[in-house]
Amino acid sequence: MDDDVMAGRLDPALRHLVAARTDLSAEQLLSVRAMLNRRRADGAAGIDTAGVDIEDAVVGGVVPVRIYRGGTDGVLVYCHGGAFVLGNLDTDHLQCVELARRAAVTVVSVDYRLAPEHPYPAAIDDALAVLRWAAASAPGWGIDADRLAVAGSSAGGALAAGLAQCAAQGSAPPIRIQLLHQPALDDGLTPSKQEFDSTPGFDGPAAVLMWQYYLAGASPSPGAVPARVADLTGLAPAFISCSELDPLRDEAVDYALRLMWGAVSTELHVLARTCHGFDSLLPQWETSRQLFGLQAAALRRALTLS
Repeated sequence: MDDDVMAGRLDPALRHLVAARTDLSAEQLLSVRAMLNRRRADGAAGIDTAGVDIEDAVVGGVVPVRIYRGGTDGVLVYCHGGAFVLGNLDTDHLQCVELARRAAVTVVSVDYRLAPEHPYPAAIDDALAVLRWAAASAPGWGIDADRLAVAGSSAGGALAAGLAQCAAQGSAPPIRIQLLHQPALDDGLTPSKQEFDSTPGFDGPAAVLMWQYYLAGASPSPGAVPARVADLTGLAPAFISCSELDPLRDEAVDYALRLMWGAVSTELHVLARTCHGFDSLLPQWETSRQLFGLQAAALRRALTLS
């Protein structure tokens, strides 16, 4: 899509980002990863964390986590974004602080292993280990063990959706809600991936490439690609949010519809005139703050329901 056309469709607050791109090419991947890690570390250092106690830990001596203690209404296991190949505990630090503080919960953010060095199932295995650990640890934090939730953004949304599917299948502790923001759920070529081939933050070619890295050329399985699971009945209630101008838009909407067709209580928000990652690119913007509020309210309702 031409930058001028995209600028006309974006909210004025986001138009300065119209030329921003995520280069996931193999030759640039390590340098892009290092650059983003530095940027996120700088950003995390300046975030107001008042009301949230934060500590880093390692689960099972293997998986690094960051624990945000904002209250005892529940435990939320959070998986950061980054196309399966980028990111760490600083990536969605702001989002974790916001959720912990607004929903009065303890958030456990997962520093899962990244592709292409560690393709599927490394990331979901790490997330599963942390979910099981969080369930076991909850009583020691003064939290009922049945007040569990999962959340994730972008590629982290795929992992969170996978955790919800595991919970429904009985291979992970039961959860009360899944929060999926701009989730990567389908490795197929959707209309939005084709239309948004040069969008800010993330584009169609990058969306195709991330699955190639994650799956490492293997035939996809339902465990790797949430949308490939045929039966979604019995899953935990869902809160799904996505951007209008995002290659991942259609799979988020399609998954929400399939959940509703499977009698899964589902709240869907398509945020008009926004692009992928707007809440990270412009966290103080009114629409970003509204999103944080909607997510926290859904989480609070699910975890405090008796």
